[in-house]
Amino acid sequence: METRTVMRREQEEQSSQMSHSMKLSSQIKKKTFTSSDEEASYSDFYPIIPADLMSVKEILNMDNLPRHSTWEILNETLAADDEYHRDKWTMFGNEAERVELDVIRNQHVLRTRVDKLSLRKQAQYKASAHMKYLEHLSQKTPDFPIPLRAHTVWEGMTVKLSCTVQGCPPPKVTWYKDGLPLRMTDRSWNYSLQQTYGLNSLEIRRCSPDDAGEYKVVAKSHLGEAMTFGTLVVNSYQGAVAGSEHSQTPVLKLEQEALFGNTFPPTWVKEGSSLTLQCTFTSALLPFQQDISWFRDGIQLYQSSTVDIKTVDNKASITLKAAHKEHEGVYTARLRTWSEIQEHSAFVYVTDGSAAVVGGPASPLAVKVSDVNKDYVFLTWQPPSADGASPVEGYYVERYDVGQSEWVCCNVHIQKMCHYPVFGLKEGTLYQFRVRAVNKAGAGRPSKATEPILTTDPLEHTRTTVVKVDRGRTITITKDELEGQVKAPFPPTNVHACEVSDTYVVLSWTEPEPRGREPLTFYVERSLAGKSSWELASLDMMVNSPRFPVFDLVKGKQYCFRVRSINKYGVSDPSEPSEPISLGKMQAVPAPPPSVMAISDTDTSVLLQWQEPKDKDDILGYYLYYSETGKQDWKTVNNKPFTKTRFTVHGLKTRKEYVFRVKSVSRAGNSIYSNESQPILVKSAINVPSAPSAIALLLCTGSEMVLGWRAPARDGGDPVRGYYLDQKEKGMKTWREVNIKPAKERQFKVCDLTSGHFYQFRVFAANMAGVGKPSEASEAFLCEKWTMPEPGCPYDLEFREVRNSSLVLLWAAPLYVGRSPVTGYFLEISQGDQSDDWTALNEEPVSDTHYKVSGLQAGRTYRLRVSAINEAGVGCASLPTEPVTAQTQPGTKNIEIGVDDDGFIFLGYEAHEMSDDSKFLWSKNYTEPIDAGRAQAQTKNNGSVLTFTDPSEEDLGLYTVEMSDNPNLSSSYDFTAEDLERLKELSWQVRNPLIALKSGWQVEVSEKGAIRLWLQTESLSNSAELRLIFNDREISSTPQRKINFDKAKGLVEILFDQLSQEDEGSYTAQLRDGRAKNQFTLVFVDQKFRQTLALADANRRDHQRKSGPYFQDFLSWSVNEDCELIIKCKVTNINKDTSLKWFKEGVAVTQVEYDQSSGTSTLTISQVTKKEAGSYRAVVSDGRGEDVSTLELLDDEYDKLLQQLSKQCAMSASPLKIQCTAEGFKLYCSLKYYINYLKTSWHFKEKRIDQEARTKPDNSMQKVWIEIFNPTENDKGKYTLEMFDGKETHKRHLDLSGQAFADALLEYQRLNS
Repeated sequence: METRTVMRREQEEQSSQMSHSMKLSSQIKKKTFTSSDEEASYSDFYPIIPADLMSVKEILNMDNLPRHSTWEILNETLAADDEYHRDKWTMFGNEAERVELDVIRNQHVLRTRVDKLSLRKQAQYKASAHMKYLEHLSQKTPDFPIPLRAHTVWEGMTVKLSCTVQGCPPPKVTWYKDGLPLRMTDRSWNYSLQQTYGLNSLEIRRCSPDDAGEYKVVAKSHLGEAMTFGTLVVNSYQGAVAGSEHSQTPVLKLEQEALFGNTFPPTWVKEGSSLTLQCTFTSALLPFQQDISWFRDGIQLYQSSTVDIKTVDNKASITLKAAHKEHEGVYTARLRTWSEIQEHSAFVYVTDGSAAVVGGPASPLAVKVSDVNKDYVFLTWQPPSADGASPVEGYYVERYDVGQSEWVCCNVHIQKMCHYPVFGLKEGTLYQFRVRAVNKAGAGRPSKATEPILTTDPLEHTRTTVVKVDRGRTITITKDELEGQVKAPFPPTNVHACEVSDTYVVLSWTEPEPRGREPLTFYVERSLAGKSSWELASLDMMVNSPRFPVFDLVKGKQYCFRVRSINKYGVSDPSEPSEPISLGKMQAVPAPPPSVMAISDTDTSVLLQWQEPKDKDDILGYYLYYSETGKQDWKTVNNKPFTKTRFTVHGLKTRKEYVFRVKSVSRAGNSIYSNESQPILVKSAINVPSAPSAIALLLCTGSEMVLGWRAPARDGGDPVRGYYLDQKEKGMKTWREVNIKPAKERQFKVCDLTSGHFYQFRVFAANMAGVGKPSEASEAFLCEKWTMPEPGCPYDLEFREVRNSSLVLLWAAPLYVGRSPVTGYFLEISQGDQSDDWTALNEEPVSDTHYKVSGLQAGRTYRLRVSAINEAGVGCASLPTEPVTAQTQPGTKNIEIGVDDDGFIFLGYEAHEMSDDSKFLWSKNYTEPIDAGRAQAQTKNNGSVLTFTDPSEEDLGLYTVEMSDNPNLSSSYDFTAEDLERLKELSWQVRNPLIALKSGWQVEVSEKGAIRLWLQTESLSNSAELRLIFNDREISSTPQRKINFDKAKGLVEILFDQLSQEDEGSYTAQLRDGRAKNQFTLVFVDQKFRQTLALADANRRDHQRKSGPYFQDFLSWSVNEDCELIIKCKVTNINKDTSLKWFKEGVAVTQVEYDQSSGTSTLTISQVTKKEAGSYRAVVSDGRGEDVSTLELLDDEYDKLLQQLSKQCAMSASPLKIQCTAEGFKLYCSLKYYINYLKTSWHFKEKRIDQEARTKPDNSMQKVWIEIFNPTENDKGKYTLEMFDGKETHKRHLDLSGQAFADALLEYQRLNS
């Protein structure tokens, strides 16, 4: 506001100066030059005299006129000239005129220059003053809105001291402890200082009494300084220190608080499925910890119908009954402790549900409803990440009336943008909405439905007023009651477009005021801009709310709209027309993000980052995709647009190489894919190692101590390169470095110690990334020479080969052996993380420094320790191992033993994961190195092979292998004498191999009568050799006998054009290929030879027969469904000169049908009689040759024909029918035709009917019947006709009883009367 006032004053001064200059120019004839350095205009003090009426002298004698120094110089010059030229007054006039002109000219030039300089200085001065004024307005002395506060914590906890500082310019912030500046470099592992947007935080990790004191923060600037104080009290079991060594507070004994134990990892859940995340804690939750808070993307979640939050004992869980894409994000569980708020977070990925149609798109998400009116709402949503088999073309919007039972589509044409106005709703109705994406395959899976929305008047509350009266009573007054006198409505106002798209425009207006008591509706009219012809835009639609979407506008044209109000009294005048409105431009899809880069994170995740596109205003977020390098099998990472430009992609495979790409997301759709990132191999990024642990005193000489410690649990992705030690005397606060050069081993001798003093130590591990955090301080060790007779404690306990029921423990022998050498070791085991209930594992001491522990329970946690023994007794136990869980890791493999292709015995091991720096370490009995003269180790891909040169009993024993950077990947194998004997036999077979046989000798006869003898072995090399022996003599190829040898296929062939008696005998193939050899013999004699020779001759003759026309199918007969006899044959290899003739008993048959195109010839006999029996012969011939086919339809073949014909006739029989005559009943059955070969019999009530006085069976060519004369009640029952075709019996039945018999008997009586 101050800036606007100053600028306004400057504008007023400039305008007044301009108007004043205009007045002056109208009063004088010549221009007057006035410098802007003058305080005021001359016109305010002196008369305006034109320059041509004044002399130079008069001008120069105006003493009271402010002037430039040039005037003084000119005045002196003229005075001297006046004395010198007194006598020359006559010439003064001319010279004075010339001088006057020069003076005026010089005055003009000087004043112009001075004025420009003055204006520039004045502008600079005013700009500088304005900037100083603005700076003065924004300047503020340093201040602490939120000061430091006092903290009291327990030793070992983490505390954060925080305050906020403000001021302009930003002040410099300095931290002090006990009056001294706080140096971060002194304790960089302990202190962490953060300064972000005015928030200053000092985090102190693992507080000790040394950290107690008074902390001060000072903020300084040139305007002043401010400071704030806070006291830190650190409680311990020795007291509490608060800025003074003498300040002691009593020990407070707090209950053991619960901390996070097992937590939920990044999780994947399918859309529509339930999701449960669970945390377990180290102990039962204390009362103040019971309220576990859950958050999604920083927003707290609460118990609801869809969210179930539980906290029971030491577990807390959250369950989403149906997960949707909107639920994707970072989930956080928050736990309160005595000193701070602990959090655990992990990303939950919601994967696409099953597609609605094959190749269809995934579901949209984030459907939101806005601008709710009586009959109108406005929807927005976000596009899906997966298009399906083709790009998304648009969307269908669906609504659901809560009172109905089906979803209804709102738009006829697909909507391309992710927003849509829904019109025509019912007032006062609950609706839900959802959206489907559409591509060429069809409509995809629907989005999550919105919460029910009630359509109502959003301004209804503005028409009601509540007035308070005495005694707490209220009176409600509505505008409807006050406006009851309003009859005809007033026109609406402020007609404008509230939503403009490339396909529609949403109109909005203000209801008339006053509106009246009666309900209002509206008519919408439109006209082309500049025209006066108006048409109804709403047509027959009822518009109840002041919103109306218009879809049928023409692109490129402008329209004006006006609205009329309607109630039961009439229609108002039209409103004022709107401003010209036209369809908007189609919103373009965003550009893809550039510079996609993948960075190593963990062994299963990658940090992906990218840059925002230049035009980022409409971007809703980003979709990420990944694929293994070279596969182009792209998978979606996230299904909810991610708004930041850094994302950690989880769930990747270790040691696999991936590429990534990203899409930008907007309401207009998704962008094209970005360029692929550079391929990245998934492996852990290098970090500093974790802290070592378990510092133990291994030996003390009185002035020296030998220390050992346990390696860090995590090496940070790079092997530990060394260790640094600190020491201090008990009771002292300051730690002192022990070694400057890093110690390579986990053992170090500390010298120059004072006997009788207690010392504490801590250890740091270092790798390429730097030095890690220090270990816990050791217990106080007394520097005193060891003289006890028992041995010291073993050290360096390590696990190998951890499985479900066993593990191997390794240790190092104690450095102090006592009075006599160590003779063995005892092992103890404890179940659980902290239990002190130790159980002995071995009754007799073991002499080795390794031991396999068996009988463990899968999934249980154990700790172990070892004690050494000598003649004096059992020494002190080692420090317990880290807790270990008996569980076989996924992908664990064991050592395999075998023989390689060269016949060497080997041990092989394959690791399921390894880094570039990983090495396989082989040993014998866990400690002995492998003798390079007896075995050689070689690494191949992810495996290692230990090959024995010439194994013997000396090589027997336990062999072990482990990974250099991950000893947990280990295995062992006990190489026994049985293995050696078995593998030596196999080695001899490999070194003296036999050529494997795929197929032995085979004999084949071709269609032309040629003979092929062949065998096949495995594939042979080019150097393979063949010797073929026939009857004890070597043979080779001849014109009649050809020998082929295909080495690549291992195929040996002997080909005979025509076999003869001289070829009978034995054939032996002798093969050699390098060291491999074998021989195979075929005994081709006697019956096998004679059968082959006969078949070859037959095939040769048949081949010759087929050189001309021949019968492909010889003469054969069949009976069709019409009981006709079909005799047919088929010829092939025919031409136009080929003839086909039929004969029966030597007589030509002319009723034959012949289709020359197919070669099929058919003789059809409609009714078979005895004359059809005989010999049939067909002859096909032309100039190339002749072929004959015969069919003997006699004797058994003729009987077979009659049987088949009888069967077909019986199958053609109709059901039994009854016919009444004057004599009685006639039961009959119709057939195609009847032959005597078909034997028939009649049965009544399962008994055969023989011909008698009252019954008479008979038949004709097409009918079989039985007559029953003079029927009576005794003839009532079931009649059966049996037809026997020689093999099968065919039956037909008629049940002549009940009403059927009564009707037949009545008809018989009628005919008989």
